[in-house]
Amino acid sequence: MDIHHLQAFVASHDNFEIRVITHAGSSFCQVEVEDLEGKRDLLTRAGKPMLFRALDDVYLELKRAGIHRAYLVQHAPEDEVVGRQAHYHDSLTSRIPLAF
Repeated sequence: MDIHHLQAFVASHDNFEIRVITHAGSSFCQVEVEDLEGKRDLLTRAGKPMLFRALDDVYLELKRAGIHRAYLVQHAPEDEVVGRQAHYHDSLTSRIPLAF
């Protein structure tokens, strides 16, 4: 989903979640959109997932799309290495609310 599709999506939907995903050991962030039906899309540019170097960059892009709230999610690959299910999509305690 590119930024123009995200703007149209925000205008026509009222029940969705935006996640800013950070990966342990990396300074980059990605933005994921999940709708009411559970369909997930990454924010893309030219067909490739957008990578942000700082949360301020994410804030600016999401504000342009009309979004003022999101969740920050830390992806820890250790969970998958030791055989645990990744829990960051389900647990509210693993997400930090962001408002901008």
